[in-house]
Amino acid sequence: MAVVTGPEAASAEQRQHVELAITGMTCASCAARIEKRLNKLDSVAASVNFASEHAAVAYDPARVGLDQLIGAVEAAGYGAALPEAITDEDPARSYLHRLVVAVALSVPLLVFSWISALRSPGWEWVSLALAIPVVFYAGWPFHKAAAANARHGVATMDTLISVGTLAAWTWSTLVLLAGISTSVYFDTAGAITALVLLGRYLEAKAKRRSGEAIRKMLELGAKEARLLRDGAEVLVPVEQLAVGNHFVVRPGEKVATDGVVVSGTSAIDQSMLTGESVPVEVGPGDAVAGATVNSSGHLVVEATRVGSSTALAQIARLVADAQAGKAPVQRLADKVSAVFVPIVIAISALTLLGWLLIGGVATTTAFTTAVAVIVIACPCALGLATPTAIMVGTGRGAQLGIVIKGPEVLEHTRQVTTIVLDKTGTLTEGRMAVAAVVPAEGVAEDELVRLAAAAEDASEHPIAQAIAAYGRKHLGTLPPVESFSARAGLGIEAVVDQHAVVVGRPSLLADRGAQLTGVLIAEVARLQAAGATVVAVAADGKVMGLVAVADRIKATSRQAVTDLRALGLTPVLLTGDNEATAHAVAAEVGIDRVLAGVLPEDKAAEVARLQATGEVVAMVGDGVNDAPALARADLGLSIGTGTDAAIEASDITLVTGDLRAAADAIRLSRRTLSTIKGNLVWAFGYNVAAIPLAVAGVVNPIVAAAAMAFSSVFVVTNSLRLRRFHPSEEAR
Repeated sequence: MAVVTGPEAASAEQRQHVELAITGMTCASCAARIEKRLNKLDSVAASVNFASEHAAVAYDPARVGLDQLIGAVEAAGYGAALPEAITDEDPARSYLHRLVVAVALSVPLLVFSWISALRSPGWEWVSLALAIPVVFYAGWPFHKAAAANARHGVATMDTLISVGTLAAWTWSTLVLLAGISTSVYFDTAGAITALVLLGRYLEAKAKRRSGEAIRKMLELGAKEARLLRDGAEVLVPVEQLAVGNHFVVRPGEKVATDGVVVSGTSAIDQSMLTGESVPVEVGPGDAVAGATVNSSGHLVVEATRVGSSTALAQIARLVADAQAGKAPVQRLADKVSAVFVPIVIAISALTLLGWLLIGGVATTTAFTTAVAVIVIACPCALGLATPTAIMVGTGRGAQLGIVIKGPEVLEHTRQVTTIVLDKTGTLTEGRMAVAAVVPAEGVAEDELVRLAAAAEDASEHPIAQAIAAYGRKHLGTLPPVESFSARAGLGIEAVVDQHAVVVGRPSLLADRGAQLTGVLIAEVARLQAAGATVVAVAADGKVMGLVAVADRIKATSRQAVTDLRALGLTPVLLTGDNEATAHAVAAEVGIDRVLAGVLPEDKAAEVARLQATGEVVAMVGDGVNDAPALARADLGLSIGTGTDAAIEASDITLVTGDLRAAADAIRLSRRTLSTIKGNLVWAFGYNVAAIPLAVAGVVNPIVAAAAMAFSSVFVVTNSLRLRRFHPSEEAR
């Protein structure tokens, strides 16, 4: 990776990110033009999403102001504002009123044109009267947008529709007024307008549905909280809660914000965050997330995160960021859309000229063929193919407790061949408990536990906390620790009651002059074979004995490994535990390949070694020591119940602690990617086939309008199928 220094690096560090709501876009070429205009500004990197109608912009506020960003969009002929300044109106409604007018007046136009027996005297003049409101009222959005784009020297899909309908109406009006011909095409102008409006209406409805998952998730948050103030409950808006406040959650109510239970026990329904329908039992000291539902008991909770810091808000922000980004497969579509409209207009002009040069062909035939070329060529499907699938896929993932951080992640999931699984907290529950205490000859068990528990009490490691908890439970108060130092991956050293205590691997004790005897060595082997993690304890250079700690394997871990194998992945267990313990756990969950005894700082190196052999590696972990490996892997998946560092370093966050969600995430990502590719194949294939047919005169303008509208609606509705995705049920 290149190292950036100097002003460029400083600028990158000072960049701010803003999301702008864009109005007035009607096709992918609009998005491409806005993106190009924004990226011309100094220090700006922008990505415009046609489907979500938002622009994600990174900029240096010392060089560019927010007003300049908005001004650049407006200079391109569109509107821009901060999302909160835009009212949440359904854009489909604006199309619906015009669509009703267009359909009501176009039906008699088609009847007059196609059924000669129903024509009354002067039907051409009636058609002219009916066509005027269709073309100029119902079709006004197309003409307005085309005129605005023309002022900026550009052409869009609206240009094609406007030119096509105005050409048909103008030609028909002129020949009728001049008495040249009764061959009029008012029905063509009306039908094109009605069909395109129908397509836009259905497209707008479908696009709104594609973003429903995140909107509904945000709406699930509590609106009020029962704040405890001087021992009394005070009902306040949830926005007034601050970190450290205590609030009450009654049975059936939503937890107001993220916090820790202070008193009470209950079962919490976390399905809206994790996708898991089984409530989780909580009590004092347990964390609860805002917007989850208290199923039974009365809880008092201390707020730990509020506002934009809550789990719900973070998930929504991550998904929104993913939806604003662009997958690599979208780049070609963007390039094509940017030049598509001018090319189509040129093809239409050449078609008109070509047909006129063919002897014996009527001018009207040449004209209608040229109009058909203009109408049938629609870049909208290309522009919608990728973003709609990403919006629906990531939204569905959020409902399932799977947060996909960016569209480029989809490509990585297709290529992965090996998946590395951390043991503690990933395959296992991550809650260690003392399974056995083996004192050395002549050492009292209570003395062994007292020294080991006191020394470990200063450490945050799960094994250390399990030993400390065991000591407090059996002995009560533990003696104070006079000094403490941790040896990463090896153990700890401390001074307890003036004794130099060492707790950790036998190799650490040996370095301090305390060697295990034959009996204890045999016990270590026996306990490790049973799947326990064994630490040795020494005081003042004398071996005191062993403490075995076990971590229960999650009930779903074996099924998760089976699911991962079904995806064609090779699972690898990576752990700092010894060979015997690691192989015992691996055998229980069905993993053949084990990398044991790996120090925290070496986990990333092990991932790199696998990559060096040609493997494309995914890594699943939950701890701080997993973060480097998660970042080094081709695809990082963090268990959402783990640390913030692991979540930040990963590409996909599994909100639930269930490892089966890893397989679900990969399957969902692959399905989303296949949907994108299917959409692109359709969009490209449609235009490749449709334009030559129009040039050849095989399709008339009305059929062309119907086909064009159908292509966009097809792409969006195909993406919407991801809303019904249930990966676990499909796999099992």
